Amino acid sequence: MAIALNKITPFLFFLLLNSLVSYSIQSLASPRNPDSLVLGLTLASIASFPTGPKPSTSSRKIVSMDVSGEKKPSRREVRDGYLISLNIGTPSQVIQVRMDTGSDLTWVPCGNLSFDCMECDDYRNNKLTASFSASYSSSSYRASCASPFCIDIHSSDNPLDPCTVAGCSLSTLAKATCSRPCPSFAYTYGAGGVVTGLLARDTLRVYGSSPGVTKEIPKFCFGCVGSSYREPIGIAGFGRGILSFASQIGFLRKGFSHCFLAFKYANNPNISSSLVVGDIALTSSEDDMQFTPLLNSPMYPNYYYIGLEAITVGNVRATEVPSSLREFDSLGNGGMKIDSGTAYTHLPEPFYSQVLSILQSTINYPRDTGMEMKTGFDLCYKVPCPNNNTLTDDLLPSITLHFLNNVSLVLPQGNHFYAMSAPSNSTVVKCLMFQSMDDGDDGPAGVFGSFQQQNVEVVYDLEKERIGFQPMDCASVASSQGFHKT
Repeated sequence: MAIALNKITPFLFFLLLNSLVSYSIQSLASPRNPDSLVLGLTLASIASFPTGPKPSTSSRKIVSMDVSGEKKPSRREVRDGYLISLNIGTPSQVIQVRMDTGSDLTWVPCGNLSFDCMECDDYRNNKLTASFSASYSSSSYRASCASPFCIDIHSSDNPLDPCTVAGCSLSTLAKATCSRPCPSFAYTYGAGGVVTGLLARDTLRVYGSSPGVTKEIPKFCFGCVGSSYREPIGIAGFGRGILSFASQIGFLRKGFSHCFLAFKYANNPNISSSLVVGDIALTSSEDDMQFTPLLNSPMYPNYYYIGLEAITVGNVRATEVPSSLREFDSLGNGGMKIDSGTAYTHLPEPFYSQVLSILQSTINYPRDTGMEMKTGFDLCYKVPCPNNNTLTDDLLPSITLHFLNNVSLVLPQGNHFYAMSAPSNSTVVKCLMFQSMDDGDDGPAGVFGSFQQQNVEVVYDLEKERIGFQPMDCASVASSQGFHKT
């Protein structure tokens, strides 16, 4: 997400950071925090050079229908992301999946070589995708049609419907004795992404950063996906529904936090982002973190929304911020959704164009329209970089996001403009990592993407219904928590 403004000296910040990390690690090993884990997230990207984000084609969370007729908020197609390792089965099979706060279902590719991913050619040579084989696990079995997980994924108002689809007789329906397997499902995401499969249950083991700290869930429920469309990598849903990863491992009553590494660490096997789930995710002092309230969507109560009040570019404050970015209409549309499964922050028109106009009026470097055409990003500039040093973000205006409860977040260097090519002739082309929402009124009015959440500790305090932001050097946090191998 974005960085919170904190008026502390670098030295005090360093002391505070070390104190926080030290306390977190001690708490993790302590029996006072049996319901906490510190996990690692691997930042993955298929980009070549530089390691950077992929342009997007669509961002509007289109309301789409699954096979049972439920309206679901679709998720943008995103192929870079922060991956978590799942150990599933007996013996364990290790599968890497993307952490996604914008959905509930946790699913993995299934079937060894039979996993079919359509329109995923970019990933054929990418070694991120591994498949789960139920036949190799002695503890694997199908979820029952009567289980709450089956009822949830089929989104039926009548809990008997999944068992009816499964072919149960009227007598077993009436007596609630039918044990037929849950019927196959289709789960839809944004930009047309779809996965189909079966609900499976198996033993899940999650290993914390401290030796011997393990969480085991004997009957973890997940999607065993045999076919997908534009979704090549499995997903760990961190929404608030019963199917989500966070809910099933028992930490959703408290909350979680993450500190995403910058994109320069993508595909680096020696360092991982920090993901904290449970009690110790909420130990940060309120004096050091700014909290904005969670907004509860009447349409999508399982996802995380906050309210955007304004944006400041340099010293110029954008006007005419639509009220839809901080409140919902009668149908439940609106709000700004926090979504780690969406790469970039998206804003509605005409507000987005106004922000672009302010940026253009304050940046005096030449535009690179060729790069804009090539990448699909709206503002690309040729920025001076003496000695071919791409760390030139201080030459570009800062961007500050203002959220409800007087929370002001200055995006850190590298979170608003990004180098899209290698330096040449002491200049580098940098593009704005914001995009507009697609036309339409369904779903959220805006999305706060993972690219803008780099080098920020983001706390999901679900007990107090709020989201916290604090500036962090996430690489230092990773090193202190044992996620940086040297």
